[in-house]
Amino acid sequence: MDSSKDDSKDEAHITASRRGFLGRSAAMGLVGVSLGLAGCKEDAPAKTASAGAPAKGAANEVAPGQLDDYYAFTSAGHGGEARVIGLPSGRTLKRIPVFNIDCMVGWGITNESKAIMGTKADGSLKYITGDTHHVHASYKDGTYDGRFMWVNDKIHSRLARIRMDTMECDKIVQLPNVMGFHGIFPDKCDPVDAKINYTTRVFCGGEFSIPLPNDGRDLDDPSKWGALFSCVDASTMEVRWQVRVDGNMDLVATSYDGKFAASNQYNTENAADLAGMMAAERDACVFFHVARIEQLVKAGKFTTIGASKVPVVDGRKAANADPATAVTCYVPVGKNPHGVNASPDGKYFVCSGKLSPTATVIDLSLVAQWYEGKLKQPRDAVVAEPEIGLGPLHTAFDGKGNAYTSLFLDSQCVKWNVAAAIAQFKGDKNAKVIIEKMDVQYQPGHNYASMGETKEADGKYLNSGNKFSKDRFLPVGPLHPETEQLIDISGAKMRLVADHTAYSEPHDGIIVRRDIVKTRQIYTMEDFPNHVTPDNAGVTRHGNKVQVRLMSQAPAYSMPIIKVKKGDEVTLTLTNYDKVEDLTHGCALPTYNINFIVNPQETKSVTFKADHAGAYWLYCTHFCHALHLEMRSRFLVEA
Repeated sequence: MDSSKDDSKDEAHITASRRGFLGRSAAMGLVGVSLGLAGCKEDAPAKTASAGAPAKGAANEVAPGQLDDYYAFTSAGHGGEARVIGLPSGRTLKRIPVFNIDCMVGWGITNESKAIMGTKADGSLKYITGDTHHVHASYKDGTYDGRFMWVNDKIHSRLARIRMDTMECDKIVQLPNVMGFHGIFPDKCDPVDAKINYTTRVFCGGEFSIPLPNDGRDLDDPSKWGALFSCVDASTMEVRWQVRVDGNMDLVATSYDGKFAASNQYNTENAADLAGMMAAERDACVFFHVARIEQLVKAGKFTTIGASKVPVVDGRKAANADPATAVTCYVPVGKNPHGVNASPDGKYFVCSGKLSPTATVIDLSLVAQWYEGKLKQPRDAVVAEPEIGLGPLHTAFDGKGNAYTSLFLDSQCVKWNVAAAIAQFKGDKNAKVIIEKMDVQYQPGHNYASMGETKEADGKYLNSGNKFSKDRFLPVGPLHPETEQLIDISGAKMRLVADHTAYSEPHDGIIVRRDIVKTRQIYTMEDFPNHVTPDNAGVTRHGNKVQVRLMSQAPAYSMPIIKVKKGDEVTLTLTNYDKVEDLTHGCALPTYNINFIVNPQETKSVTFKADHAGAYWLYCTHFCHALHLEMRSRFLVEA
């Protein structure tokens, strides 16, 4: 190829694409593909056995050919991804790369994924690590609507959005002036416009106090540090506003009417060391009055921090003593709470003490009364505080008035009744609060129930995510797998029905009915502006910048030979022309760190420097055809 002729195409290299590539591929490929990849009709959902059934036909059994009743979407901790699991079978369905590099799908390798993840000036990724903790989905009318999921990155304070139709991340935003972004939760409707009954915002709790701005000043004076609560627009994924608070924030929950968001808090002492964090007898759950915050922002009554243009409202206690104007309400709860969850009926928020053997039940209507000046103290919003066990962390609900809390120190799950706890708090000594305790293996962290974060909580399954397994599975060295234990909660007694291993280190998750999730099986080529056509396929040169436009259709690429010169900056764009569901092609280039896939009708691209000469086989990595091994092209880099 003559590099002196810009915009020229090497006709020898694109002959295949213009003289029968599509026809040849159809003749060689689609006959075999149609036999091997024919679509199958979805079977009826597997029937779930009642509690107490014998092992054969147990509640978690899903026969071959049958589909699971639920999707479980979980985080992966410092793996940086999200995961999709079928329940009750426990089968892993997909790992969704988000903040991590995944060379199977090419996440962190392709230009499209790198644009979402964020890059430096030289095109390299800004971050290559992540720490996902919490996965939550979008709502309509108080239940999941199957549009989006969001997951946090604690280590770099990023929020990612995942499309539920493709199970792929499509946007990531970094929260300004936040460190240790831990808890997230979407709202369930917009209180400003009563006609909007779906998710419009995602709320994000900042855990670590840092200098504001964190620019090298005030490093030796933690008393001047602070933490921010952030609101992200669910559609644009831009940060709408932030609120500065006292103390550290852990998890987040939202009300069903869209009026309040809340975060449980530890270190309300604002201390910088462990001893200081333990000084106070109680910590808090802070409630945010969303409408008031947005009114202040609209009125321009806010500040900004450092270079960020995001409006910041003061939510610290000293500035919010008057309920008539307050944007925050700090309700005292047990010491070092770890978790806050909203009951399916929308009435109560439950915080667990962690260092207190109690759960704190907060009546949301009483929080609203405090803001209206009808309640003397925020602590009066507490309507129950039952003793439930040692090390309570997270609480799930069955929609029948019962709560299920993980007990980290007791290695148990405790089932307790909310109404009975309230009655006991009012003086009823005969109220039976604790219904049952079940041993789990071992040290449970998060637990979550089927549809339990919605008004349609169905009380069928509870998943207990346990941090230690020890003797539960075959040992695999110092790092043991974690245990996900599935519990049938549909009957009068909890029943352990399955143990599943989990690669470290998942945290929280949600369980969604399968009918809610509507996935896309084949892309539309026009969704990708850079898709390759027979007319633009081939090699185009602009000085030392080379565009390689390639098509794939089983079992061939459109160019059997691709030539470039050493030193060229190459952008390789690949479009998959197959239309058969699940017929995915891979694209790998040895010694150049190129490896990605393209799904049916999808387009992806990579850019790299051809910095070493030689002959390299560009080949398909994803088994696609009987002639899969023969699906390759010669990539020649001339010295």
